[in-house]
Amino acid sequence: MKTVISTLSPSSNFGVNTPPIAPSVRLTQPPSTCSPVLRFPSLSVPDYMHKASGSRARKRKVYLEGVHGEHLKKVAAMDNGAGPSLYPLHRCKTLHLVRHAQGIHNVDGDKNYKAYLSPEYFDAHLTPLGWQQVDNLRKHVHASGLLKKIDLVITSPLLRTMQTAVGVFGGEGYTDRMDLLPLMVANAGNSGRSAISSLNCPPIIAVELCREHLGVHPCDKRRNISDYQFLFPAVDFSLIESDEDVLWQANVRETKEEVAARGMKFMNWLWTRKEKEIAIVTHSGFLFHTLTAFGNDCHPSVKIEICKHFANCELRSMVIVDRSMTGSDLPTTNYPGKIPPGPDLPSDVFNENSSEK
Repeated sequence: MKTVISTLSPSSNFGVNTPPIAPSVRLTQPPSTCSPVLRFPSLSVPDYMHKASGSRARKRKVYLEGVHGEHLKKVAAMDNGAGPSLYPLHRCKTLHLVRHAQGIHNVDGDKNYKAYLSPEYFDAHLTPLGWQQVDNLRKHVHASGLLKKIDLVITSPLLRTMQTAVGVFGGEGYTDRMDLLPLMVANAGNSGRSAISSLNCPPIIAVELCREHLGVHPCDKRRNISDYQFLFPAVDFSLIESDEDVLWQANVRETKEEVAARGMKFMNWLWTRKEKEIAIVTHSGFLFHTLTAFGNDCHPSVKIEICKHFANCELRSMVIVDRSMTGSDLPTTNYPGKIPPGPDLPSDVFNENSSEK
């Protein structure tokens, strides 16, 4: 599976350093470890040149390199990631990546990394400041029109990510008179917040693959799924196989390489989904180690933009591209033409044929 990732216009991004209004410019350098989807001419001499001999072949070679050399060099530079790339729309997905809001473990952990080892931070919930961050991001996704575009929300099955996901992308206040289940019950995870409705919002599913670094840190260990189902009744947990957390180990911490590999598996899994625009609420470590694998042959500033660390409740919009024909979705906007069918000759050929008659 060959997947590349590219940044979208920063107008949808949201974070501590995001300006109120950002220019609507798409960064088109193909940040990828794979070759571009369109193959351009190379600078090598065509095969037929080798079949000729003597001065004739030399003259052809000089002509090609002299007349077309600069053009071919420019095209080759595009092929190596220096220019814009072009991809079929149905082989692209838009991702809105979100790091959870501030959790209780972040307050001490940002000052002293060893604080993450404290058992009191087991499955850390959001702080009051974290909920303020959620409220501000929620205002942004509504004001920007982003919420209406999102087909699906994927969340890591930990308390802080699910609180962030339902708080940002969920419906309005919930009342018991509603027929639908709430996304979150009142005061879930000591939040002090009212229940959140599942009405008029995209579906939210929990996925284990986008969890934080597994092992050792109690804040990254989840509760039983049955406990979460009571707190978040309308969140879909059907993709999680085990009620208990069998992935987290007290004495073994995932390596950075293992987190990155799990992240690539998650990216590849996204191509099994039919949704085209997906919000993903996850963690700083998972995002950093996953995104570091991308953007190695684009401009350094774009590479930095892709994989720099996320702030709490930061949103960054990007595009992933399927270059390996893994995606099975058919184009929905393409049109075959020739309906009804008729003559279809280039104008110059048509004119030549007409003049011969």
